[in-house]
Amino acid sequence: MALGTLQNVGPLHGHEIRRIADVTSVSSWGGVSAGALYRELRTMDEGGLIRSIRTEQVGRRPARTVYEITTDGEAELRALREQAVTQVHHGTDPFGVALLFTRTTELPTLRDLLKRRRVAVRTVRDDIAAECARLQKDGVIGALDAVMFRRRVMQLDAELAWQDELDKTIEESAASDASGAHTTDQTAEASQ
Repeated sequence: MALGTLQNVGPLHGHEIRRIADVTSVSSWGGVSAGALYRELRTMDEGGLIRSIRTEQVGRRPARTVYEITTDGEAELRALREQAVTQVHHGTDPFGVALLFTRTTELPTLRDLLKRRRVAVRTVRDDIAAECARLQKDGVIGALDAVMFRRRVMQLDAELAWQDELDKTIEESAASDASGAHTTDQTAEASQ
């Protein structure tokens, strides 16, 4: 994030990079720790990926070091970008674990939880779409940024479509279990 920002925007001090991270909320959707930014800037400076070009001080504010990306930094950014774009990343999935280890006797509880999840997913989707619209209206983001917001909205739409399929499967499974139990009861009565 820092290397890409320095390449795209030009020389900046850490606070300016941090503000860009905050405005884009990259920590919540991109896994970028804005809190570790200053440490990372120092590490990249020591590693030759960026270099400090000057120190600025405005009024009584603390002095701030302005950085620019180096040739080595641009090469590293290309390598990181290639890796991030061409590899499929899978993270932890507590939702999948919960589903995998849910017993069929817990289906009524699961149905209630899934209804609540659907509301939460829709809320997040709608919030992201609204934020994108607001940022576009204010001229803060361009078309490429808007497409990135749209990607997340589409991912959440896919999650909702998958949940429709899951709900149908649960209903069919419950119906099958109920008819199987009914048949077992009839067989037991007939054998008495």
